[in-house]
Amino acid sequence: MSDRCVVILGICPLVLKPDGNSGGFLPMSTDAFNALACPLDGDPLSNSGTCWQCPAGHSFDVARQGYLHLLPVQKKRSLDPGDSKEMVAARQRFLNAGYYRPVVEAVSKAVMPGNASDTRLACLDAGCGEGYYLRQLVAENPEASFSLMGLDISKWATLAAAKQDKRPRWVVGSNANLPVLPGTLDRVLCLFGFPVYSEFARVLKPGGILIQADAGPDHLRELREIIYPSLKPEKPPAVDVPEGFLSLGTETIRYSLTLESQEAIADLLAMTPHFYRAPAEGRVRAETLETLAVTVEVTLRRFVRDSAATTTTPR
Repeated sequence: MSDRCVVILGICPLVLKPDGNSGGFLPMSTDAFNALACPLDGDPLSNSGTCWQCPAGHSFDVARQGYLHLLPVQKKRSLDPGDSKEMVAARQRFLNAGYYRPVVEAVSKAVMPGNASDTRLACLDAGCGEGYYLRQLVAENPEASFSLMGLDISKWATLAAAKQDKRPRWVVGSNANLPVLPGTLDRVLCLFGFPVYSEFARVLKPGGILIQADAGPDHLRELREIIYPSLKPEKPPAVDVPEGFLSLGTETIRYSLTLESQEAIADLLAMTPHFYRAPAEGRVRAETLETLAVTVEVTLRRFVRDSAATTTTPR
């Protein structure tokens, strides 16, 4: 999966409206996050309608579909970085089927501890993919009020996210150079992605929380046993606390999942890096399966931005 994370600001009254898709309620006050920074010089960006511009004159057009491209060509490592169109479509089908619902619930609880629902939350999902976790965060917290931004290095992922929900600010960008002003976020989620802790520390307010989800040792083990000749010994989970943060604890989400169609199995494989890493004969074995029982194991870690630390990142 490509860069993947979320972030959360003030108090405002809520006016709720029914959500015909989910059957629940979504806050009328959910809107787009606007504290954007120029990816070239770090200065504030201002919105002039169809484009965003910094004081130095760097200008970035809003795409017809509504997303904003803030990944300069000189900072790309390939012509079309991140997840492919096919990977994004497979992940969208699989996640929208609800297979990772327990992960969604755990992430939502980690984001909203105590009386957090009483405040307005400016949230960045850095490495948002097609926007599933950001949409579910709002759906799981109908009493909360959000300013939202989803960022991914894949234009296909950002495009898919923009098509499904027009409320957040969807941005093509990189975790290595977040186009966000310093100290403007209260939460960062990094889910199955590529954390850049110095950037997370820069954009989080003191006391802001980083929530990071990573695959556990047994995650999708049964699928991996089918597609690989043998499994490499698992690396021990990371225990280091990133610079600029303090640990708030670790939680493991573990459950069994049964996929009962070739389509669901194919989507699961296609949305993971294993699709490209596995040998051809392993992918063929997976394609012949009609059902598959797999273990989902996710390690969820929470860190708080240390108010005593100062972190700067050169642009």
